[in-house]
Amino acid sequence: MSRPAPSVFGRDAALRAIRESFVKLDPRLVARNPVMFVVEVGCVVTTALWVRDLAATAPDTPLWFSGLVTLWLWFTVLFANFAEAVAEGRGRAQAEALRKTRRDTTARRLVGGVSGGREEEVPASVLRRGDVVVVVAGMTIPGDGDVVEGIASVDESAITGESAPVIRESGGDRSAVTGGTRVLSDRILVRISADPGQSFLDRMIALVEGAARQKTPNEIALHILLVGLTIVFLFVCVTLVPFAIYSGAPISTIAVVALLVCLIPTTIGGLLSAIGIAGMDRLLAKNVVATSGRAVEAAGDVDTLLLDKTGTITLGNRMAVELLPLPGVDVTELAAAAGIASAADETPEGRSIVALVTKMFPAAAAADLRGAVFVPFTAQTRMSGCDIHDRVLRKGAVDAVRRHVATLGGNAPASLGEIADRIGDQGGTPLAVCDGTRALGVIHLKDIVKTGIRERFSRFRAMGIRTVMVTGDNPRTAAVIAREAGVDDFLAEATPERKLELIRAEQAKGKLVAMTGDGTNDAPALAQADVGVAMNTGTQAAKEAGNMVDLDSDPTKLLEIVEVGKQLLMTRGSLTTFSISNDVAKYFAILPALFAIAFPEISPLNVMGLASPLSAILSAVIFNALIIVVLIPLALRGVKYRPLGAAALFRRSMLIYGLGGIVAPFAGIKLIDMGLAAVGLV
Repeated sequence: MSRPAPSVFGRDAALRAIRESFVKLDPRLVARNPVMFVVEVGCVVTTALWVRDLAATAPDTPLWFSGLVTLWLWFTVLFANFAEAVAEGRGRAQAEALRKTRRDTTARRLVGGVSGGREEEVPASVLRRGDVVVVVAGMTIPGDGDVVEGIASVDESAITGESAPVIRESGGDRSAVTGGTRVLSDRILVRISADPGQSFLDRMIALVEGAARQKTPNEIALHILLVGLTIVFLFVCVTLVPFAIYSGAPISTIAVVALLVCLIPTTIGGLLSAIGIAGMDRLLAKNVVATSGRAVEAAGDVDTLLLDKTGTITLGNRMAVELLPLPGVDVTELAAAAGIASAADETPEGRSIVALVTKMFPAAAAADLRGAVFVPFTAQTRMSGCDIHDRVLRKGAVDAVRRHVATLGGNAPASLGEIADRIGDQGGTPLAVCDGTRALGVIHLKDIVKTGIRERFSRFRAMGIRTVMVTGDNPRTAAVIAREAGVDDFLAEATPERKLELIRAEQAKGKLVAMTGDGTNDAPALAQADVGVAMNTGTQAAKEAGNMVDLDSDPTKLLEIVEVGKQLLMTRGSLTTFSISNDVAKYFAILPALFAIAFPEISPLNVMGLASPLSAILSAVIFNALIIVVLIPLALRGVKYRPLGAAALFRRSMLIYGLGGIVAPFAGIKLIDMGLAAVGLV
């Protein structure tokens, strides 16, 4: 269940973001973004020069010009801070609710051992790894841990958003519990597995507030590129000063600072942090918690996806799809026997047999079961059935039914094995049905591939991502399901060791690998994978080994995680393309107007016909600030993801954002110039 993201520009969120924008003017905070730090230094310089000009009798530049340039430069920094503050603030409400849960929770800690120890009530914040606490119905689980005794129904809606309770019990893969969830029934003992500040709840609070977000390698590389471009344009603007003096058209310091801010990549510099935080927030909206931005970005670069068959590719339970009678047996007789033999079978397979019989042979399903004695399935007999009115009806594994018929003095025909082999060749599971000494036919059980999963795999194939189905089935059955689902490859009879070998083999080829898991036996592979998505219902070992936790415990979520990662990379790449194109366009839009008076020969290059050099600079400064505001929703929402190849994505990005980044400044600066002229400022 995915939560809708909070409104980006809701009144309360916007007011909080505005306040944060001013707090973030602290130079120690701005210094983390070198591009915006240069802009803020420029703001300080122009402010000082404007104050100086206020006291001067003959200022170098008109006061209205220096004042407006200074004002819009400060707006540029504030708008960039606003984008980051909005991105960080989208999860604040949830974080505060989680913090309140942690703050208000008390625990009943056992002192003196699990058996016979006395209870003491302590704040949840003082619990340490290894402490054992008692949690009864109505209490909140005080911290992450594992159930060491008992079984209980647990409400995890505070964490997952899912209203349906789950069962947690000692031993097995359902022992892990999360701090902040509430016990609805019974009594359990929980051994705490995390120290204060290191629990899942603490990590989630840090995540939604953006405090724990680390820069990814690609983001660091982009920062280096932006710093390099800033240095280049700084050199260009500085060298313009002696050139202008030599040419007889000196430029004021305020104009040089304004020109520098317009030419350095302020657009992407102002939005870069917001893009990364928003990417993690989109994952959180899908109920997936990532330990760092690195995991989100790695998901966008994944080359190989490992997916469990059961519950991910198939529905998870085999379903009856066909009744195949033996020669001389009417299908209605087979249906009636199968329905009676399955009447008390509460397994998903048994219920599917009853549903198939009821749907296709309603008359056969209307059997009188008074006096019936139902025989449950056992691992020894590998059969279940019903004894009714001197009839001995059984269904089960083909070889088990054969032996049962022979024990009663009958003989199963060879055609029974032929039908069973044919079902096996199709990747299905055969269940034989008999009535006493007579074998009646076979029920075809089939793993049902999820609707639309083949199309989703086709989308990943279009992106160059290889999909591998991991299953414990035999190779023949695995091959049939893999072919039907449309995966690229499969690993049959998978063991933890074979999963680990497969991941390492893929990584040795230079590929990034993603996989899901929930059990302790999945922990090695989750730790080895570049993107390891652990299920929240899984063991603590699995959750600690992975770098993401799916709160909904939905294995198919891996496909959505990859799409979010791709969207993060596409958004950053697209806006970087727009920003650089934007800066190049502004360079060629401003300089001709700036030097047209001193060098009339270059007047034909002033294709925009800007009113004056002052108007050119001021219009560019205003456009430079406003474009950040325009792009904030796109940075937070993300560029729409489409599963295209790398070449197609590059062409699309260059056409929309590269060409758009060139056209937008010409149009925007001209419109602003016309507005300034209309009000008589230039």
